[in-house]
Amino acid sequence: MASTKEYCDFVLEQLSLVPEITCRPMMGEFLLYADGVLFGGIYDDRLLVKITPSNSDFGMSEALPYEGAKKMYLVDEVDDKERLKEIIEVTIKELRRKS
Repeated sequence: MASTKEYCDFVLEQLSLVPEITCRPMMGEFLLYADGVLFGGIYDDRLLVKITPSNSDFGMSEALPYEGAKKMYLVDEVDDKERLKEIIEVTIKELRRKS
């Protein structure tokens, strides 16, 4: 099942507290970047972020974005802009350290 543009727009609005968010459509899904860093995506109308040591403290459950992919964290708190901002900032900070 592909993700809808409406859900993507909703997630982007919820991410409005995070600067420089961009979204790229990819094979029926959406990849999400913050300041050029790929941190996650929208898969089957679910927001998933890459797993990092730091974002494991948020207690998110693991999920597969699609068959054969690496596991990611499922963000259930999409309605909470402040919590979402916190999750994304921690994830981005860790991903920048790795590159």
